[in-house]
Amino acid sequence: MPNTLTSYIQGMRRQYLDELIELLRIPSISTLPEHRSDMKRAAEWVAGSLSKAGLENVKLIPTEGNDLVYAEWMHAPGAPTVLSYGHYDVQPADPLGEWTTPPFAPEVRGENLYARGATDNKGQIFTHIKAAEALLKTQGRLPVNLRFLIEGEEEVGSRSISKYMAEHAAELPSDAVLVSDSSMFKAGAPSMDIGVRGMVYMEIELQGAATDLHSGLYGGVAPNPLEAMARLLSSLKDESGHILIPGFYDDVRQPDADEKASWARLPFDENEWRECNVKAPVLTGEPEYGVLERVWTRPTLEIHGMPGGFTGPGAKTVIPARAAAKLSARLVPDQKPEIVAQLIERALRERTPKAYQFQCRLLNTAEPVVFPPGGRFNRAGAQAIEKVYGKPPGYVRCGGSIPIVPLFARQLHAPVVMIGLGLPDDGLHGPNEKFSLENFYRGIEVIAEFLQFAARA
Repeated sequence: MPNTLTSYIQGMRRQYLDELIELLRIPSISTLPEHRSDMKRAAEWVAGSLSKAGLENVKLIPTEGNDLVYAEWMHAPGAPTVLSYGHYDVQPADPLGEWTTPPFAPEVRGENLYARGATDNKGQIFTHIKAAEALLKTQGRLPVNLRFLIEGEEEVGSRSISKYMAEHAAELPSDAVLVSDSSMFKAGAPSMDIGVRGMVYMEIELQGAATDLHSGLYGGVAPNPLEAMARLLSSLKDESGHILIPGFYDDVRQPDADEKASWARLPFDENEWRECNVKAPVLTGEPEYGVLERVWTRPTLEIHGMPGGFTGPGAKTVIPARAAAKLSARLVPDQKPEIVAQLIERALRERTPKAYQFQCRLLNTAEPVVFPPGGRFNRAGAQAIEKVYGKPPGYVRCGGSIPIVPLFARQLHAPVVMIGLGLPDDGLHGPNEKFSLENFYRGIEVIAEFLQFAARA
C-alpha cells in the first residue's frame, strides 16, 4: 500500500474511472416516471460505493419520492463534523440526435469523459466518496467526522430532502457542509464559490374575451391579451436593463471592496467570455456595472416564455382570449423571495388595463446566500486547492440558484463550502455533457486535502 495519500490516489486512477463509468451507465432521470427503477438502482449503487469506501451506517432513507442515501464515519472526537452533499439524479438527455455518443454509454475522448451526469453531479460527488476512501485506505481513519447525504431529486426541485431536513436537521449536527455542484472559473483557474443567487419564478395570465375571436369581425374593439402582455412585460425594464419595479433594489447588499478587488485577479477577458459563453454580438444589462458584477451580485428579471394565441404553420386570424408568460428574478443578498414576488405581482397587477383579468401563480423560490471567504472552512478549501493546483483559488459567486445551499445554511446553522470541479463548457443539461479527467482526478485530491485542512480549521 502506498505510504502517501497522493500516490495512492494517482495509482487508483484507472479503477476510479471504471467505477464512475459504471454509475454513469445508469439512466437515473428523476423527471421521467419510466426511470423510477433506474433511480432505485442508482441509489443502491451509490450506497454500495459508500460501503466499499469504508463508511458506516450506510442506508437508503425512503421518501415520498426517491431515496436519500446516507452514510457516516464518526470516530474523530474533538474534530469538526462535515456533511458532504450531492445528487445521483440527472437531467433528460434530449435532444438525443445531438450527442456524439449515446448519453448513457460513457466514453473517454481526449482529456474528457462524456456522459449525462458526468459533471452534474455524479462525477463531482464521486470525488467526495473516493477522497474518503483514499484517506481510510492510507491512514486508517478520517481526520474529521464525516456524513454523506445524497439525494435523487435535485433536478426536480429537491422536495424530499427539503422535507427531510426540516424534520431531521437536529439529528445531523454539522460544522460545515461540503458541496461540489458547480464549476471552476475556467480551465487552469481553480476557484471557490462563496455565494449563490436566489430566485423567484412565476407565471402570469391575462384573460380578455371569453373565447377566441375572429380578427376581421372584432379587430379594433376586442381586447388582445397578447398585445397587452407584451406592453405589460416591456414596462418592467428600461432599454439599459434597469428594473422599473418600485422597491425592487431596496434590499440589495453590495459586495465588499475586498471581494470586488479579488475579481481583478481572475483571468477574465470580456470579449473571450462573451464569444465562448454567450455567443452573442454584444452583452446587455446595467452598463454601470461590470460583467462579473452583473452575473454574480446584481438581481435580474427575465422572461422565459409567452404561450398564447396561434403559433402553428400557416395563418389563423384569431384574437386570443388569453395569454400567459413565465418570468423569473434572480436575487442577491439581502433580498427576500417573498417580498420580491409581492413587488413584481403588485407592479404587474397595477399596470394591467381594465379590459383584462390578471392572475399570478408563484411556482418556485430560492433564497440568496453568501459566505465570507475568510471563514475557517472556506480557508481550508482554499488551502486544499492551492496545495493540489499550486495556486490559490479565485473567489467567485454562482450566478444561478442552488436551493439546497441556503437550506443547509439555515437548517444546520453551518457554512457551506462550495468547491466546484466542473468547467464552464461542460455542457450541463445539454448534449455531450463532459467531465475533465484532470479535474476528476485532482478533485479527489482536493477533497481529501480539504478534509485534512478542515480538521485543523
